[in-house]
Amino acid sequence: MSNLRASRHARRRAATGVALAAAVSTALAGCATSAPAPPGDSGGGTKINVVAAENVWGSIAAQLGGEHANVTSVVNNPDADPHDYEPTPADGRAVASARYVIVNGAGYDGWAPKLVDANPNPNRSVLTVGDLVGVQQGGNPHQWYSPDSVHKVIEAITADYKKLDPADAAYFEAQKQRYESTGLGRYNQLVNEIRTRYAGTPIGASESIVAPLAEGLGLKLLTPAAFLDAISEGADPTAQDKATVDEQIRSRQIKVFVFNSQNSTPDVRTQVDEARAAGIPVATVTETLIPAGATFQDWQTAQLQGVEQALTQATGR
Repeated sequence: MSNLRASRHARRRAATGVALAAAVSTALAGCATSAPAPPGDSGGGTKINVVAAENVWGSIAAQLGGEHANVTSVVNNPDADPHDYEPTPADGRAVASARYVIVNGAGYDGWAPKLVDANPNPNRSVLTVGDLVGVQQGGNPHQWYSPDSVHKVIEAITADYKKLDPADAAYFEAQKQRYESTGLGRYNQLVNEIRTRYAGTPIGASESIVAPLAEGLGLKLLTPAAFLDAISEGADPTAQDKATVDEQIRSRQIKVFVFNSQNSTPDVRTQVDEARAAGIPVATVTETLIPAGATFQDWQTAQLQGVEQALTQATGR
């Protein structure tokens, strides 16, 4: 996925209305025989049937649910673009029988709430992450890069599991405690280390996916917000913003440059090369779980280690 979103704006315009409606209709047709789960039925014996729009949240939901949740992630391929995904009949069937659905929201996965609405189930609960953390459409949807948002999602999923399966509430609480202390142990440690040691360090970035991470780590992101948003959305940044980013690199105003390797446009590749030529350490992040099948914490920990190493190299601390 060398350039996940190089033409996102064009694809979004093409997909508006007709294409997405067709995808939802296809999903509806594929799940027409699926009946909603009756009250009190988790759809899988003692397990709650859960569908997550993206495996970023699905990985967390699966670990919190343990043996009492059956979690399916719709977008689980590193080569798929969650923004422009088109649901399949299998996705429709999964949502139709789900007791619990997790969507990112904030304009990130517009197909997901439409798929939920197209497959009604009065016994189903839906968690919209953007609403939970107070990020609406137009805000930064990449909240899995915000440590604070991640912990809020963990709390919400656990609370919802307890409501859906009260008999196993103690089990879900134990799963949450174990996940936060052990599963996320190294993740939490790295976040705290970077915040403590490198707070205020100026960095540059290729796109807006890095903004929640920089804020969560206490780093000072100097790249113009308009540039970050343009690259994230597959649009062309202004000449002025490009010149600003180039100057920040050339004059070493930034200590580290962080880029999304799944959205490596010509502009981004040029900036990465310029940063390295200027002796600025470069760290990489990705939008989706890599490698396929990785847990949320393994993926994020590896990236945080890369950021920490780059900061150490840049500052000598």
